[in-house]
Amino acid sequence: MVELIHTFLNLAAPPFTFFSLLFFLPPFQIFKFFLSILGTLFSEDIAGKVVLITGASSGIGESLAYEYAKRGACLVLAARRERSLQDVAERARDLGSPDVVVVHADVSKVEDCRRLVDQTMNHFGRCKIDVDHLVNNAGITSVAMLEEVDNVTDFRQVMDINFWGSVYMTRFAAPYLRNSRGRIVVLSSSASWMPTPRMSFYNASKAAISQFFETLRVEFGPDVGITLVTPGYIESEFTQGKFLNKAGKHEVDQEMRDVQVNLVPVLSVEKCAKSIVRSALRGERYVTEPAWFRVTYLWKLFFPEVVEWTFRLLSMTTPGEPSREALGKRLMDYTGAKSVLYPETVQVTEPKRD
Repeated sequence: MVELIHTFLNLAAPPFTFFSLLFFLPPFQIFKFFLSILGTLFSEDIAGKVVLITGASSGIGESLAYEYAKRGACLVLAARRERSLQDVAERARDLGSPDVVVVHADVSKVEDCRRLVDQTMNHFGRCKIDVDHLVNNAGITSVAMLEEVDNVTDFRQVMDINFWGSVYMTRFAAPYLRNSRGRIVVLSSSASWMPTPRMSFYNASKAAISQFFETLRVEFGPDVGITLVTPGYIESEFTQGKFLNKAGKHEVDQEMRDVQVNLVPVLSVEKCAKSIVRSALRGERYVTEPAWFRVTYLWKLFFPEVVEWTFRLLSMTTPGEPSREALGKRLMDYTGAKSVLYPETVQVTEPKRD
């Protein structure tokens, strides 16, 4: 009997889905368009509310702190580099944040995440203020071919920081977010659907983040909003050449950065952060910057073979040939396209080190 049901569904589900898309997708999109207009007109006032940001010492996290500060939010900034955090906190105060707390924490450690939330509530809880926005931003990038890796366990830290760090923070902050009917802003990546070579560990961690928080939408219901961020290439330590190499150690290699980023234009971090905060305050479910990067999801969905072929053509080399000889990098070197595609800071600035 069960086999007959599956046979029926195999025959009926595809045409039913096709006609559902044909007749219901246009009015649904119109409905969502009007909701977006309402979100723009009645966006959240974050002034005086508490925003907790992980990975706030550099890159997108740092710029997000400034954007929230300009809107008068109280900030809790967390990262492993306390000296850099103090610099970010000082500028955030200058930009308008009425209260900034700095917490040295490693989100890959569950006790650090618990302590981070506890310190936030010890500081603001006496004023009967809960966490309003949790920004799960902390992350690291790895660049290595799987077969070149001697010890794959060296790359557990990619999942520990990128995925488990967000899980830990969300679990400990969840009761306070429910009380405030707050919002989680989580930094995934377009890498969650794009099969960029040499970044398999990173891509997998970002795909895990996306699916985890899509599931939490169902579990939290309307009590906690979730804005899932899937950026393309944004000014960051990675676009300045810092990543985990095949030995699982941080290094700065701008030539390999050129191989990985290739001919894709890099967006300024300030523009990305401004778009993320604006979207979060409007209650939007998704935000991709630059906006055109959304089409890469459709490319991957409908033309996966073409996407894979393009990556092989531009980013891979023949066996025995150095990775730095990838076609995309050579084209960029020959044409001088880097000066157009990469912001100045990405071209010349040495990234902060741990």
